[in-house]
Amino acid sequence: METEIIFTDGPIVPPPQTRALRETGAVVEFHGVVRATEGDAQLAGLFYETYEPMARREFGRILAELDARHSPQAACIVHRLGFVAVGEASLYVRVEAKHRGAALAFCGALIDRMKQDVPIWKIARRSPAAD
Repeated sequence: METEIIFTDGPIVPPPQTRALRETGAVVEFHGVVRATEGDAQLAGLFYETYEPMARREFGRILAELDARHSPQAACIVHRLGFVAVGEASLYVRVEAKHRGAALAFCGALIDRMKQDVPIWKIARRSPAAD
């Protein structure tokens, strides 16, 4: 499986697909967008931080485990760092696979595992109007 992991402090711009897609039957894209509320709090956005070497290592471990189960052809992950305003994407995932079931299952499992195991922390920034 080809993989690409990108951390950026700017808006997410999905990288172009560079692979030939002749044997690809499904391309799944996911955009995780910051919501205006978390619990009862009105947010201006979220602030994300990570220890990048550890995050890359954990992503690599997770991708290898999921590859053994779902056998996708490629996966691309882009995660924002720093402040991300409400309505903007903090996460982008693209999965390419021969079949949609594998692509969808891989994408969902990857996001679940990322939230559980990858050291990326978020801090809610309250909206000034909420104070």
